[in-house]
Amino acid sequence: MKFEIPTIETERLILRPLTIEDAEDVFAWTSDERVSKYMIYTTHSDISVTKAWLESTTDLENEYLWGFVRKSDGELIGSGSIRLRTEENRWSFGYNLRYDCWNMGYTTEAVHAMMDYVREKHGAKRFIAEHAADNPASGRVIEKCGLRYVRDGEYTSFDGKRTFKAKIYELDEGEE
Repeated sequence: MKFEIPTIETERLILRPLTIEDAEDVFAWTSDERVSKYMIYTTHSDISVTKAWLESTTDLENEYLWGFVRKSDGELIGSGSIRLRTEENRWSFGYNLRYDCWNMGYTTEAVHAMMDYVREKHGAKRFIAEHAADNPASGRVIEKCGLRYVRDGEYTSFDGKRTFKAKIYELDEGEE
């Protein structure tokens, strides 16, 4: 199912759909090895890769993808998505943020907004997320969003060249 992506406002951010016109801003973080180090995508070496990715996002199924715009200056500083894993009836999420915006609470604020949206729109109660074991800052974001560590795992980059040990977190709000 293709979802219509709404615009959501938080205290400091506007979450809005990404467009091809965002390529230059998106390239700012997808080309930064500090940001892409633990991501499943390969560091973008050319803006054409970023444009191709943005074009591919129009075909997403069961997924909401937002750009994170900082209200104070209108800058696009990151992106994130939340996807329904239909086979598990769980929502998984992920995020990227420009390096100069790390450790300011923007990611946690955006993820809370994404989770709240699917709770309201779809009655979502079950969430799952993972991060590279070597990236504990991402784990802190996940925990601040209410998920709890449940097990170790691993994930592999799209190109198959990198495999990461991972920490997996879950939240089931339907439990008594």
